[in-house]
Amino acid sequence: MAQPRRRGGGGGHNKCPRPALLPAAALLLFLLAAVALLYVSPPPLTDHPALASSRRRSPHAPLVLNSSGGGSTVVSEHSEISRVPISKEADGLWGSKFASRFYGCSNSSSRFLDCAGSSVITQPDRYLMIVTSGGLNQQRTGIIDAVVAARILNATLVVPKLDQTSFWKDASNFSEIFDVDWFISNLSKDVKIVKELPEIGGKLRTPHRMRVPRKCTQRCYVNRVLPALLKKHVVRLTKFDYRLANRLDTDLQKLRCRVNYHGLRFTGLIEEMGEKLIQRMRERSKHFIALHLRFEPDMLAFSGCYYGGGEKERKELGAIRKRWKTLHAINPEKGRRQGRCPLTPEEVGLMLRALGYRNDVHIYVASGEIYGGARTLAPLKAFFPNLHTKETISSKEELAPFSKYSSRMAALDFIVCDGSDAFVTNNNGNMAKILAGRRRYFGHKRTIRPNAKRLYSLISNRRNMSWDSFSSRVRMVQKGFMGEPKELRPGRGEFHENPSTCICEKTVSKTVAKSNSQFEQVLSNDTERGIAIQTEQVSSNDTEMGIATSEPTVPDHTDEEAGESEADEDAPGEKEEIIDPEADDDVQFRLEDPELEGILSD
Repeated sequence: MAQPRRRGGGGGHNKCPRPALLPAAALLLFLLAAVALLYVSPPPLTDHPALASSRRRSPHAPLVLNSSGGGSTVVSEHSEISRVPISKEADGLWGSKFASRFYGCSNSSSRFLDCAGSSVITQPDRYLMIVTSGGLNQQRTGIIDAVVAARILNATLVVPKLDQTSFWKDASNFSEIFDVDWFISNLSKDVKIVKELPEIGGKLRTPHRMRVPRKCTQRCYVNRVLPALLKKHVVRLTKFDYRLANRLDTDLQKLRCRVNYHGLRFTGLIEEMGEKLIQRMRERSKHFIALHLRFEPDMLAFSGCYYGGGEKERKELGAIRKRWKTLHAINPEKGRRQGRCPLTPEEVGLMLRALGYRNDVHIYVASGEIYGGARTLAPLKAFFPNLHTKETISSKEELAPFSKYSSRMAALDFIVCDGSDAFVTNNNGNMAKILAGRRRYFGHKRTIRPNAKRLYSLISNRRNMSWDSFSSRVRMVQKGFMGEPKELRPGRGEFHENPSTCICEKTVSKTVAKSNSQFEQVLSNDTERGIAIQTEQVSSNDTEMGIATSEPTVPDHTDEEAGESEADEDAPGEKEEIIDPEADDDVQFRLEDPELEGILSD
């Protein structure tokens, strides 16, 4: 029987196919080498617990929002947590070594102080009333600016009326949140403040209602508000948020600081409970982190970003987003690339571990309703098992006086965040900015803001690098976002976030001049990004240190219809401001709709 012909025919039918054994042996040797290599090479970043299960999903989809349900995923990934190296805690996590060289300085100049308390400052027939807007911290900015506006106008300030009708639906008045007596007495040398509008000439005057443009300058107040004040004697400024220019005279900026950091303090009841929460965190650990997570449904809906929750998430957040007709459809991936999306709890945990915080650190989570609840927090809790909230470290009875009032609950979180060793914010809203400025003023306490734009690319490519490489790169991109002294140049950003006028540097002897030079070089290399804004001098010739004593030329529009988007030509340098190209995450809070701003920026 004939043998079948072999393909390629190069030999007889009786040749033995033994040479085929050689490739098989080579393959076996290759497999043995590969197995050996696995034992000596560093673990890839995808071995990280929160990343192992993400190989088949979007790089930014949090584990807990998958539609698989159940808790088995989290349990299986918890065993992976131990594979992250637990090394010695990195230096500088709880404070800057340069912080001791700087201190808050908000005392007024002799010229400003000499006039205080005299009849030249407060005219007897001028009363300024304001109505704040938004949540607790947005209202705080309005209160601060109201004091400065009263000083500019030489008017008596009536204790501000808080917003009780907005999204936050908090019926609290000023005296139920802030210590009103302290507010009046502490600022008595700067501005006269009264609790209620008194009778003028034996009768109670009806306030003249009006609204000033946003970022209104000193001259703007003199030209727009003073004529009505001289004529009507009582002016009520409505929706008073961001109604004062960011750049003012030095003495007026220092007055802002005195109001913010010394004149405004919470009621005794709120302060006492806030201190209890801090004490309970200290009992658990020498140091603790306060995390303003800001992962509520309204925030996520506004961002327009996708977090991996499938059709359920799209429907839920889409329904919330439809409440605001001014919002347009956006590209979620583009929002990520531009740093406009809040980090997920998983990504926050990744960042903190990469920065060097160990898994035994205690974290206080300051937040409202977390979208997805406990399941959303599960990845963060896997990174840091010691998570706490005000509800977990206090009883319902203790929180009863506060729990029905959003502003009072926010005040408790504010106190704990302010008292923390490291404050981490997941957005750049009012609370984040005010606390960042406050922590700079009181000693440059560690304040971390995620560089969301740069972290995006790192997290997207995390599968291609080892944990050590990922950690090193995270620390690099976070330089300039850690709350170091001189991290922002004077005049840059909002004053409440960067109160550079009110921060002084201690004088040093010649023996440390060299180290000072090195310090400046370190800060320059580590923190300066993009084009910095140069400090500009604000002329006060027209207003004599903000003091309005005579009637000015009246412009054509001084009523409530003053345009919201109108650019004030009298604002020195406002058009010259150059935004840091690396700070694109601020964009998510530059809102055209004031109602959105009130809801989302606190």
